[in-house]
Amino acid sequence: RCLELAEEYDGLYAAVGIHPNDSTRLNDHSLSELRELTQHDKAVAIGEIGLDFYWDKSPVHVQEQAFRAQINLAKELGLPIVIHNREAGREILDVLKSEGTEGLAGMFHCFSEDKVIAEEVLAVGFHISFTGNLTFKKSELPEVANLVPLTRLLLETDSPFLSPEPKRGRRNEPSHVAFIANKLAEIKGVDVTELRRVTTENAHKLFGLGQKDME
Repeated sequence: RCLELAEEYDGLYAAVGIHPNDSTRLNDHSLSELRELTQHDKAVAIGEIGLDFYWDKSPVHVQEQAFRAQINLAKELGLPIVIHNREAGREILDVLKSEGTEGLAGMFHCFSEDKVIAEEVLAVGFHISFTGNLTFKKSELPEVANLVPLTRLLLETDSPFLSPEPKRGRRNEPSHVAFIANKLAEIKGVDVTELRRVTTENAHKLFGLGQKDME
């Protein structure tokens, strides 16, 4: 459905993948289907993939197998990955390092880990994306965001979840990314217009946005 919507709207793209909570569904057939979906002009990444130790909806070893399989698919296709991480940052990094990150790009979506994990994410060459939790009054994420270079930052909302201040407690929506941008600009000490420009450029480079349309 996301790919169908992407066809209808300029500037809308999709990532395709099997979420860790659904990793029991990954098999040769579904992996083949994923490979086929990536051939769509608007498919620009494999994701969300990763590990989720919070919901415990799939056995850990099954999640890891699915994660590894989709990392290798991304490598085969030359696509970046979008990583879902719920209480599994260390384990995700271990998988990435064991599979090898040379030639592999990606982002840690909805980042919620500490500085140590952030530094290791940067060390393997990945981007870090912040959502509404960056704006929460008691959040420690501003300290983490402050150490991430502008060239490795991305913005998102994770709609319909994690509405930023001052919309917290209500349904989230894409337009709320403006509140996250404002907060991140404040943290980094840059003009919000510059922050928007850089993070947009980062997204275009990471996902090759528009490149397929020009081929």
